Amino acid sequence: MKAFKAYDIRGVYGKDFDRHDVYKIGYFLPKLLKAQSVLIGSDVRESSEEVFTYLVRGIRDGGADAVSLGLATTPMVYFCTAHFGFDASVMITASHNPKEYNGLKISRTGALPVGSDSGLKDLERMVLRDPVAAPDVSKRGSFSEINGRTPYLEFLKEYLPDISSLNLTIDLSNGMVCLLAKDIFGESPKYLFEELDGTFPNHEPNPLDENNLIALREAVSYNNSDLGIIFDGDGDRVMFLDEQGRFIQPDLITAVMGRFFLKDGPATVLQDIRTSRSVTEYLESLGADVHTWKVGHSFAKKKMAEIHAVFGGELAGHYYFRDFFNCDSGILSCLIVLNIAAELKSEGRTFSSLIDEIVKYYTSGEINFVIHEKQQAMDTIRDHFCSQEEPQAIMDFDGYRVEFTDWWFNLRPSNTEPYLRLVMEAKTSAMLEAKLTEIKGILKTFD
Repeated sequence: MKAFKAYDIRGVYGKDFDRHDVYKIGYFLPKLLKAQSVLIGSDVRESSEEVFTYLVRGIRDGGADAVSLGLATTPMVYFCTAHFGFDASVMITASHNPKEYNGLKISRTGALPVGSDSGLKDLERMVLRDPVAAPDVSKRGSFSEINGRTPYLEFLKEYLPDISSLNLTIDLSNGMVCLLAKDIFGESPKYLFEELDGTFPNHEPNPLDENNLIALREAVSYNNSDLGIIFDGDGDRVMFLDEQGRFIQPDLITAVMGRFFLKDGPATVLQDIRTSRSVTEYLESLGADVHTWKVGHSFAKKKMAEIHAVFGGELAGHYYFRDFFNCDSGILSCLIVLNIAAELKSEGRTFSSLIDEIVKYYTSGEINFVIHEKQQAMDTIRDHFCSQEEPQAIMDFDGYRVEFTDWWFNLRPSNTEPYLRLVMEAKTSAMLEAKLTEIKGILKTFD
């Protein structure tokens, strides 16, 4: 089924999946996860109410109790899954995708993710092949509601610094963080698009798209803000503009967080395979033992637990925390960053001064290529450059990351889209341009 992805279920609702598929997902979920009860949260997309109705119906007919959290952010569902001890949970959302999309993010006990390698493929097979029995009323699960907002807010406020000195502009993207923002940040920040609206009338809820940063960039300049903040649609990601309105590459925020988590001594930190060498070097200078791993929340959360990392970060703006069940939270990430921003302000420093201190390399950013023979293309480029120069390291667990003395590249096939993705860095802009031109030339032979 087209809607089943590597990390979740997602697609254009009514085209890639529909209410009948949602019912089957709900019906087989208790069997897959051996769940007696399933927690459900939802965003405000126009199709979410129908998805909720058929998901609940399927869960109950499958013999489990359905417990509604109501409108929620994805991290709020993660928190409540672990906090209340649910066997399973589902967040109804398509995250940053346009309004016609919807989806389901599934977790098991302890808010552990259910991805393609941990049950999602099995669920897809059940939905496509297994028969649905006529509902047995005597075995039908119950329906109830629960208040998760209060304990979640209490948890978040433990990380809230004194932000009275900071001039903040926050773009809520008409997304789910609208539910909680003023309870956390108060009335003093300047808010953009603070009304919940699943049609996303002002811009799509994707902070990685430059077009969606225009209003925030203008507001940061107009308000003379110390920091611009933008959340995605379901609240599991957050991104930042500095006081000059410059977009801060999200992996650099991982380095910023190191100042918070490593101030009391060395600790293990997780980063994804695309992360800037600037981040690694900065974290190591603070005493971090830095581990590199695959892209994607289902991989990151497992690795966080395995290596006992205190926190981790990704280029896409997901940040994971040991004390948040190894899950990601846009608001919690923001609070950690605001701790550092307030500290800088008290020292008379700008946020951009810290970013400029961290950055030591020139970057290409992430570039996408439509390549059909992905593995052959990756192998060719790896072999080409390794024949010219002895690599310092080769990582091969998510495409290839090949490290040389003064530059590196990562080529990896997308898990969710038909792309081969390239990220590279070099010590000089001339070297970056030369190597990028060389790689593009090789990739052209695979068009």
